[in-house]
Amino acid sequence: MALPEPIEESLSQIGGVEGLKQYLPPDDELIRKSKVFTALADSTRLKILYLLSTQPLCVCVIKEVIDIADSKLSYHLKALNAAGLIEKEQNGPFLIYSITPTGRRCIQIWV
Repeated sequence: MALPEPIEESLSQIGGVEGLKQYLPPDDELIRKSKVFTALADSTRLKILYLLSTQPLCVCVIKEVIDIADSKLSYHLKALNAAGLIEKEQNGPFLIYSITPTGRRCIQIWV
């Protein structure tokens, strides 16, 4: 295939298309990052992250602050947890959620 000369020259310096492929992260890393971006693409999940950036909270407090149904809150918490942005800990009858270092870095990007 014919390429513009500057592109062809720079590609040849890194080993062509095969050399360029080496700059891609491994698939598992791309999948992990995709989960993070998907989780961050929802305003309700962003609200939850901002709340948890102030302190760990139980589900009942999160629910009251953002005024959301239990099933919807559960869905959003599961998505944030799967993306590694929050974590949960059982404390007696309560589930306490807290933000992870990754979650904190994500919201600090926009501050």
